[in-house]
Amino acid sequence: MPIHLCPIVSGGPGSGKGTQCAKIVETFGFTHLSAGDLLRKEISSNSENGAMILNMIKEGKIVPSDMTVKLIQRAIESSENDKFLIDGFPRSEENRQTYERIVGEEPNIVLFFDCPEEEMVKRVLSRNQGRVDDNIDTMRKRLEVFTSLNLPVINYYSEKGKLYKIRAVGTEDEIFEQVHPIFAAFEPIERTQKPDVLQPNESPKSFAR
Repeated sequence: MPIHLCPIVSGGPGSGKGTQCAKIVETFGFTHLSAGDLLRKEISSNSENGAMILNMIKEGKIVPSDMTVKLIQRAIESSENDKFLIDGFPRSEENRQTYERIVGEEPNIVLFFDCPEEEMVKRVLSRNQGRVDDNIDTMRKRLEVFTSLNLPVINYYSEKGKLYKIRAVGTEDEIFEQVHPIFAAFEPIERTQKPDVLQPNESPKSFAR
C-alpha cells in the first residue's frame, strides 16, 4: 500500500472537530473519512456487510473494529487522493491496534480537540438536533465513556510524538489558527518525513473536565 498522509482527528462530542475537519478539507485538499459516515453508507448500499452492520446496531452491539477499518481502507484505496482526514477513529486501544495492523500505517498527525466538559455539554444541547441522547445526563455519560476509551489512545500517540493538542475554545477561526500551521508544515515535505519545526504537545494526564 502506498504511503499516504492520514491524520487522525479526535475530540469529544461538542468539541468542534467536525467544523474544523471541514476547514482542513477546504484549505488543504484532504478527503474526509468519517467512520460513522462510512458505516451508514455501507448500510444504505444494501450489501451483505451493510445488512450485518445494521443488525448489529439494532441489537445494540458494537461493530467489529476490523469491519470499520476495512471500510476506511477501501475508501483510501479507491480514491485518487493521497491525503485523508480520518475523523473519530480509533476510539479505543483495540480500534487503534486493529487499524494499524490492517492498514499497515500509523497516522502522521493526531489532532486532539481539548475542550472543557461544560463547554461541550453546552454546545451539544444548544444544537437542538432532536437527538434523544442530547440531554445533560446522557451527555455526561457519553463524555465519561469517551474519556475512558480515548485517553489510552491519546496518551499512546503523545508518547510516539504524534499528538497535537488543540485548545478548542473560542471562535471557529481562532481555533483554526492553531490547526493551520500544523498542516501547513506538512505540505512541502515528503510524506515519509515529519517536520522538525513543530513539536507535539506533551502527554495530557487527563482530559479537561
